[in-house]
Amino acid sequence: MTIKPSFRSLLRRSAAAGSIALAAVLVGPASAHKDPVSPEQLKIYQEAFMEEVRKGDLLFHGDQATADAMGVGTSLSKTGMACAMCHPMASDTHPQAFPKFQAQMAKFATLRDMINWCIEKPNQGEKIDPESEAMKALEAYITWSNTGSVLQPGKF
Repeated sequence: MTIKPSFRSLLRRSAAAGSIALAAVLVGPASAHKDPVSPEQLKIYQEAFMEEVRKGDLLFHGDQATADAMGVGTSLSKTGMACAMCHPMASDTHPQAFPKFQAQMAKFATLRDMINWCIEKPNQGEKIDPESEAMKALEAYITWSNTGSVLQPGKF
C-alpha cells in the first residue's frame, strides 16, 4: 500500500523550500574569505606554516627531542629508522596524489593513512592520532617538500 502525501503537506514543503530559496537570494552567496588578507596577516600565516614544516622536518629525519616534545617519542619507529631513510628529502612521497586507492593497504587512503602505514609497517611503530600535532607537522613537511608538484588526486 502506498501512502500519497496530502495536498496540505505538499503545500507546506513547497512553502518551506521557497522560504529557504528566498533567504539564500536575499543573503547572497556565502564566501569563506570576505575580507582580503593583509600582507601582515599573510606573513603571520606563512610563519605559522613554516614552523609546522620545521617540526615535521625534524620528525621526518628522526629528531628524538622533537618526537619526545610532541608526545610521539616511542611511537614513530621501533627499528631506529626515520622516514628520511627511505624517502630522502621526502622524495617519492607524492602527497599530490592523495587521496587515492593505495595498493599496499588495499584501500582508499589519505596521506595521513599512508604516513601511519609507514610508521606501523616498515618502522614497526605505533599509529599516531591523525589529528595530532605530530601528524599535522609531518603532513606539512611532506607537502611543502613537494612544492610545485602538479595535483593529481587518485593517481596510482
